[in-house]
Amino acid sequence: MKFPITIYQDEDNWYVVACPIIPGCMSQGMTEEEALLNIQEAIELCIDVRKEQGLPITIQMTDVEIPIHA
Repeated sequence: MKFPITIYQDEDNWYVVACPIIPGCMSQGMTEEEALLNIQEAIELCIDVRKEQGLPITIQMTDVEIPIHA
């Protein structure tokens, strides 16, 4: 199963990664590869916990258009 993720490098050069459709599902790593491995584990653990607690596994995301004024 594929999950969307976001990834960025913070001010301390850590790669911060999150799965926005699973509430609270985040991880990090010193390299991009490490961060990607860590988020895979975090996603699995978050799904397990949400199942145990009877919570929905993911939330629905949608797009919204916001005009940008220059």
